[in-house]
Amino acid sequence: MEILGFDDAAAVLAAQPFSVLVGARLTVYAPPRAVLEIPLRPELMQQFGFVHGGVLSYAADNAITFAAGTVLGPSIVTTGFTIDYLRPAGGVLLRAEASVVESTKRQALCRCEIVAVDGNGTEKVCAAAQGSARLIDLSR
Repeated sequence: MEILGFDDAAAVLAAQPFSVLVGARLTVYAPPRAVLEIPLRPELMQQFGFVHGGVLSYAADNAITFAAGTVLGPSIVTTGFTIDYLRPAGGVLLRAEASVVESTKRQALCRCEIVAVDGNGTEKVCAAAQGSARLIDLSR
């Protein structure tokens, strides 16, 4: 099993059109963690001015899968996740911090906290998620 280095993992993220659309960037990729950041802009908000729940879910999903990739390698997909929205998110940056809780040779269970950072650098946890990813055979 091949585990990617940071630059290769960042290239995987950059190859995902939706990740490019939301402006996601990988800031940490080292076993057993991955951190994904999204600079916030008006297009990512819902009607009340908070970050759209779909953006929070995207951040959790991708951070969980990248964290799993630090122990399983790159040929993986998310098998499922749950998310709890704790408070409305706003500010200038969204940070999804995920880590592996437990893993086998084929699957990893991860937890993720999503933090909203305001213009003064104040951080507030706005959502928490748990999910898993498993190896897939791309040759089939």
